[in-house]
Amino acid sequence: MPELTPEILWIGGFALAALTAAFALVIAFARARRAHVPSPVPLAPPAKAIVLAPPEGAVEVGRVAPRTDWRSGLSRTRGVFVGRLDGLLRGRASLDEATIAEVETILYGADLGVRMAEELLATVRRSSSPDEVRPAIEKQARALLASLPSARVEPREKPHVILVVGVNGSGKTTSIGKLAARYARAGKSVIVAAGDTYRAAAIEQLAIWAERAGVEIAKGNPGGDPASVAFDALKAARARGLDVVIVDTAGRLQTDQGLMDELAKIQRVMRKEMASAPHEVLLVLDANTGQNAIRQAQEFKKAVAVSGIVLAKLDGTARGGVVLGIAQETGLPVRYVGLGESIEDLADFDAHAFVEALFAPADAS
Repeated sequence: MPELTPEILWIGGFALAALTAAFALVIAFARARRAHVPSPVPLAPPAKAIVLAPPEGAVEVGRVAPRTDWRSGLSRTRGVFVGRLDGLLRGRASLDEATIAEVETILYGADLGVRMAEELLATVRRSSSPDEVRPAIEKQARALLASLPSARVEPREKPHVILVVGVNGSGKTTSIGKLAARYARAGKSVIVAAGDTYRAAAIEQLAIWAERAGVEIAKGNPGGDPASVAFDALKAARARGLDVVIVDTAGRLQTDQGLMDELAKIQRVMRKEMASAPHEVLLVLDANTGQNAIRQAQEFKKAVAVSGIVLAKLDGTARGGVVLGIAQETGLPVRYVGLGESIEDLADFDAHAFVEALFAPADAS
């Protein structure tokens, strides 16, 4: 054993002290790191659709019977169209050119569309007396609406897929919520797809309506692929045996070809999961826009196979005569009408009830 000289003892002590200090630094560093590690940042939700279950008890909201107060809903339209016509013709002994000119002004001011106004004016000219004018116009309106194909599509497959299109502000998202509530009242299981991914507010608005209606919702991130959301909703519905899928889409400008192409893409992608989808394509139009609604219907009909019209906000407008213009210019039937702002205020369009309410006597308002 070597002799422990003072030099060896000094070197050994120094080495031991250095090791002890190094060990202490390692422990201190480890403790400091544990103390300053931030909490994990939650990851953003995936881009694919997320299916949310409806809240408990929400379905009860959708069990209110739908309202169909046609006379009240068409009161403003009746006033500016039929009411003015009655006021003009009442007490007139004959149909002179001055009277016909005034009738023409009323017809063109009723937002019937140019073609419809011209045909009704021709009917007026064929009338032999003022008393014949109103019944003749009513008869022509009935015949026009009766000539349209039925807008009702009976579900033959499960799920029944409905694609809803329309421009921003038309009442599209609100109409989807009301439509979902109708199916829920009928005991159907429903999922809505938040395909308007271009606006975060649209996704949030549809989620609120889905909660009110007591139905499920599929949604992705704002800015995500609308076709992917529609596909995931349809896939989930098929896997779980749901009855109805209602797909929202971005508020399209009918003149924007790129956005119209997106609608075609949504349909193509859905058909990869279900070859027959969609079974209905509903175009939502704002009745307040009058003849512009006719132009929208014409453009959308070119882009997608529209099967029916949802005419929103009919109760709050004097331009309800646009129903006749849409029928005349596009041949598209009206499927539903909005007669109020509550969730139950979406009614099946009834051509007979519409004409009866539009041409009702003044004391029946």
